[in-house]
Amino acid sequence: MSLTGIGVLLIGAAFLILAIYIARVLNGVAGTLGGVNKTLDQLPDQLDGILGETGQLIRHSNDTLSDVNEKLGNLTPVFEVVGDVGNTTRNLTASLHNATDAGKRKVDGLDEETRNKSIGGLYGTAALGYFAVRKGKAMKKSSSYLRPGTMLNEGQHRANDIQRMKAEAAAAAKSGKYVKNDL
Repeated sequence: MSLTGIGVLLIGAAFLILAIYIARVLNGVAGTLGGVNKTLDQLPDQLDGILGETGQLIRHSNDTLSDVNEKLGNLTPVFEVVGDVGNTTRNLTASLHNATDAGKRKVDGLDEETRNKSIGGLYGTAALGYFAVRKGKAMKKSSSYLRPGTMLNEGQHRANDIQRMKAEAAAAAKSGKYVKNDL
């Protein structure tokens, strides 16, 4: 055998080994493509199941959404009433705040003497009201109503008594009558 024959024989053996290797690779690819084919054959059935479940999910979602919308529709008047009450209380609060502000500005603008006169007038009015209530209760108990002239005389008599007591207290304080001398 010549060198050329040996070379051709080696080339033939290499092609045989290459053909066997390529055949094995192609056989593996054929197996993979067979698995892909099976998966693709099952895919329409699986997609039908998935699409059916998706349709049911959408129907249930629509039912739930319509139920929520109906319940919100029932609650809308309640929210409107709450909103109206909130607006009313806010307006009332704003009005009270404005009135208080105006009163404060009036009082702040007055001097101390005028403020004291106003307070004295308030106290006088309260005392007069208290006296009238007490007198009314006393008159109901005694069932003898005094004439207005008699009430005036009685008030003047009490005012004179108060003035006398003040004068006596001032004289006693000046003379030291009530001061304790511990010598």
